[in-house]
Amino acid sequence: MKITQGCVGSFHYTLRNAAGETLDSSSGGEPMDYLHGAHNIVPGLEAQLEGKAAGDKLTAVVEPEGGYGPRHDQLIQDVPRSAFGDNEVAVGMRFSAETDAGPRHVVVTAVGTDTVTVDGNHPLAGETLHFEIEVTAVREATAQEAEHGHVHSGGHDH
Repeated sequence: MKITQGCVGSFHYTLRNAAGETLDSSSGGEPMDYLHGAHNIVPGLEAQLEGKAAGDKLTAVVEPEGGYGPRHDQLIQDVPRSAFGDNEVAVGMRFSAETDAGPRHVVVTAVGTDTVTVDGNHPLAGETLHFEIEVTAVREATAQEAEHGHVHSGGHDH
């Protein structure tokens, strides 16, 4: 069986940046399961998995447009320090911020006396992603998985 629309694909992966640094890996753990065509993984990787079968290995290079998108300078903002109240704020902290476009996850990149700089870009925005993939299994999705748009595994229930 090959990975096609509506199938569940399972794969082990190692994700590296352009400098070759490992950013994430399933090595030593469980493979990642996803519902093909349901936007459960970045579109550039999903496209390269189309037609693959269990046992296939591939190197997938995903440009920012097929990954987490380009970086947008307008998503970097200085906000008043007072917006955080008396809470401790440090570089690297993550928050959910209410925006005109709805909730957005931001990370603190600088803390000043009067302002805090937050970045609403995904941490991998603008990055070319380098995946080493080994497809471990392919199966038909259950009716419930297809209806819900994601894989049900590991005791997942609604």
